Amino acid sequence: MTVTKETCIGDILDFDRETAVFFLNMGMHCLGCPASRGESLEEACAVHGTDADELAAQINEYLAEK
Repeated sequence: MTVTKETCIGDILDFDRETAVFFLNMGMHCLGCPASRGESLEEACAVHGTDADELAAQINEYLAEK
């Protein structure tokens, strides 16, 4: 999987549940909420003041190392 800022958070979590730590670290503690799972990475980052491209790169790096 390659994560982009358009990738749905639910898809990222379904692919690898351990990616939840990236969202929790940015203050997104509502991962179980259906609305948050339907948001794109870009939408979630906008709400939480995080750079979507940077977060996508971090998640992709993590996934590549597995």
